[in-house]
Amino acid sequence: MQPLNISAYILLSTDAHLSEYIAPRDNRIAWITGFTGSAGTVVVTETKAVLWTDSRYWIQAERQMDCNWELEKDSYVSSTAEWLIREVPEGKEIGFDPFLFSIDTWEAYHVNLNPANRILKSIPENLVDKVWTDRPPPPTQPITRLPDRVIGRTWQMKVTQIREQMRDNPYKPTAVLLSALDETAWLFNLRGNDIPYNPFFYSYTLLSKDRIWLFVHEGRITNEIKDYLNSTDCQTEDCVQIEPYDSVRQHVQQYLNGTDVRVWIGTEYTTYALYELITPQNKLLESAYSPVLITKAVKDLTEQKVLQDAHVRDTIAVIQLLMWLETNVPKGGVTELSAARYVEEKRSKQKDSKGPSFETISASGPNAALAHYSPGNETNRKLTVTEMYLVDSGGQYLDGTTDITRTVHWGTPTDFQKEAFTRVLMGNIDLSSLVFPSGTRGINIEILARRPLWKAGLNYGHGTGHGVGNYFGVHEWPVGFQSNNIAFRLGMFTSIEPGYYQPGEFGIRIEDVVLVVETKTKNHLTFETVSLVPYNRKLIDTSILTREQMEWLDRYYEKIRTVVGPELERQGLQQERNWLMKQTEPFLSSGLAVTLSTLTLATTTLFSISFQHLL
Repeated sequence: MQPLNISAYILLSTDAHLSEYIAPRDNRIAWITGFTGSAGTVVVTETKAVLWTDSRYWIQAERQMDCNWELEKDSYVSSTAEWLIREVPEGKEIGFDPFLFSIDTWEAYHVNLNPANRILKSIPENLVDKVWTDRPPPPTQPITRLPDRVIGRTWQMKVTQIREQMRDNPYKPTAVLLSALDETAWLFNLRGNDIPYNPFFYSYTLLSKDRIWLFVHEGRITNEIKDYLNSTDCQTEDCVQIEPYDSVRQHVQQYLNGTDVRVWIGTEYTTYALYELITPQNKLLESAYSPVLITKAVKDLTEQKVLQDAHVRDTIAVIQLLMWLETNVPKGGVTELSAARYVEEKRSKQKDSKGPSFETISASGPNAALAHYSPGNETNRKLTVTEMYLVDSGGQYLDGTTDITRTVHWGTPTDFQKEAFTRVLMGNIDLSSLVFPSGTRGINIEILARRPLWKAGLNYGHGTGHGVGNYFGVHEWPVGFQSNNIAFRLGMFTSIEPGYYQPGEFGIRIEDVVLVVETKTKNHLTFETVSLVPYNRKLIDTSILTREQMEWLDRYYEKIRTVVGPELERQGLQQERNWLMKQTEPFLSSGLAVTLSTLTLATTTLFSISFQHLL
């Protein structure tokens, strides 16, 4: 720090691509502090070392850090900035790695520190890396291409699509700079294994009207991939020039030195390290998301089909888990960890399996009240028939990524547990069955998933859903129900996952992946559920379901029988098929009591229309 003349150094828990999951070589905070939580900010001065993190990790941080570190129980930039203003003298510089700062993060620090005359100093070479002598090396495994059977568009077709959007843009960008790892992977139909649970590889792409530069670690591109990318003899606009990964800043700067150039970036995933190069302002074109992320969000017909196929195979593994738990939990000996291992083992035996898509959330009793809990050796609980159990898990397959949550009870649930579960299910059904105008934003309709809970004074504190990819990240932006997600269009996939969490007692979540499809109503869309695992019948209170909700359940269960039943037979799983048929017996024809609905199709349509002015 002294040779750089900085009084403090800021370190964030991300990588140079602002990834949700990071590789061990990027987990600098864990190395320097001992704290292994997924969210944190570190500041080091000449006399102090401090970690900021949110309430999920306070106990963990106190246990893992030694006495050299102080813990600040906050996670907001303003808190860190206020501390820096107290500790750093006026006029002094505060260093940061611009590759770990998003544009918004830099702006938040700048707005807080600049009026106090504390100066941010961009230092592209990370200071932790200078002293981390045993840091894991860059990955060397060869990058691979997707098989043709799961591809609807060649990489040349995708490049043409993006160039057409550049030509049609009224601000006339001459190039698009891609920083998020899934952008480059999608564009070229390539995959890697650099990031846990995500089939990505470290990369950047600079795509101009007549040239393509791909920045990757040297030695990872085989001769086969070079031929595939037309890289052997670059003579045309559809050849990909392979450049060293670490040379991206140099090449972007060289491009910007040209005349009449304008670089288009998506600000959500471009780091300050690249953003600070793009000057003057007339050489920059900003949008929240790059044209690649927007285009990737709408799946072509091949992507839609293979992603649904992956969900069918994934369903088999989840059914095997639920059936095994139903048999073995009453005997004792099943734990959260053993249940998680079981479903992962069953997924691994399915065609095209590439491992889990995230760390399985296997939670019983009070652990399930923590929405994103994952079991560890210290927290692992035995599953019993007296408690509810929540399992949120997913798989990566060559043709798709899955994410599904089911909540079950093997004994006698309380009336409140049944009501809470049923209201979560009602919210899932109401949102899944909504007919809405094309171009509706998720934030304007997600209230439907909460409305049955709100009627009973209940709610949940997480988002209602997120995009899902084709052998990509399990949380695929920018699709979903949050304020910064884009409007729904035909061919998008999203999860729908309402829940309820009773602190210290139990947690409920029902998560399905759905596809946005057309309806008979012109210019209107709805959701088709592609997750195909039945809900726990023991927890459903049919007396509070409406007739429309019961009819939806029966149609859904009939689809499960029609689609999953034959696959179970094909795999020789007759016992699982018998279990499935029992779990998917229809509700309305079984003589169960049904309270007639006061929510008619007309009121649903009126609700949809009432939101059009918000689009």
